Amino acid sequence: MSIKITGTGSYIPKMIEKNEDFYHHDFLNIDGSSINHPNEIIVDKFKAITGIAERRYADDQLTSSDLGFLAAQKAIEDANINPEELDYIICAHNFGDVKANTIQSDILPCLASRVKHRLRIKNPKCVAYDILFGCPGWVEGVIQAKAFIQSGMAKRCLVIGSETLSRVVDKHDRDSMIYSDGAGATIVEASDEEGGILAHETASFTYDEAYYLYFGNSNNQELCKDTRYIKMHGRKIYEFALTNVPLAMKTCLDNSGVDISDVKKILIHQANEKMDEAIIKRFYKLYKKDAPENIMPMSIHKLGNSSVATVPTLYDLIINNKMEHHTINKGDVIIFASVGAGMHINAIVYKH
Repeated sequence: MSIKITGTGSYIPKMIEKNEDFYHHDFLNIDGSSINHPNEIIVDKFKAITGIAERRYADDQLTSSDLGFLAAQKAIEDANINPEELDYIICAHNFGDVKANTIQSDILPCLASRVKHRLRIKNPKCVAYDILFGCPGWVEGVIQAKAFIQSGMAKRCLVIGSETLSRVVDKHDRDSMIYSDGAGATIVEASDEEGGILAHETASFTYDEAYYLYFGNSNNQELCKDTRYIKMHGRKIYEFALTNVPLAMKTCLDNSGVDISDVKKILIHQANEKMDEAIIKRFYKLYKKDAPENIMPMSIHKLGNSSVATVPTLYDLIINNKMEHHTINKGDVIIFASVGAGMHINAIVYKH
């Protein structure tokens, strides 16, 4: 028995926020002081580092669970299954449902329950729960689905990653330009076909690293001190990721028994183009090799960082031939990898 992804779906919001749209923002330093550069220079420097030219924001009437439902519908249809036969719905997110123009997160009921409700699934044996694991949430959800299936507790799971980060950013913080909205979903199930999940690796670094990403006050000192926004220590995250993500990927690949020369694609969390490129370079350097060209598909340029949605959305786009110059064929070995708040790292070696 193998454990395979048999259906994929994603929801990419239609609203495009371009870098030029930030020219009129009032960006401030963390202490509230003015930044001694015009916004055009700030934005150009941001693009040079991250690679992001535009990102997607959800329509006001949609919440994170709505996006997850729309992606889940597509995955279920793609897998050609009866949703009543799902054993688990695992929904990865970080901030719950945040309605447009509000500041409160809503996770009662959990987002997975909301998605199950929207799917009109009657079966009470279909267990719906959320996972809070930072940006690696969807990858970790797939790892949990694998465990359920291997143990005999499940045959088929729906794993969703959905987020509306645009609603929890501090508009006075330059880092706000990184974040975006979106959702990706997959059906993971037992299969008689060969391949599927060959190995996985997960680690949580919390001793010194737990608060590299955190909820904090606005850079605008005049705003309410009780309202919090997503914040990060960017340099620390960059250095942490470059050191630890390649090692986790190597451990995962070594445990899979697959030679690095047989890896066709690496689908890594899309947070920062330069960081991702450096991670891949260091990963191959561990094997005393150079990274092959075109090994790492990138969606960040137009979609930004949609957290838990980035990896499943990227996979869905490639599988459906919507990413130029990138394909995944039957029998290809790929690596999923992610890093994020916690600080958590994970990876999966997967044979399509």
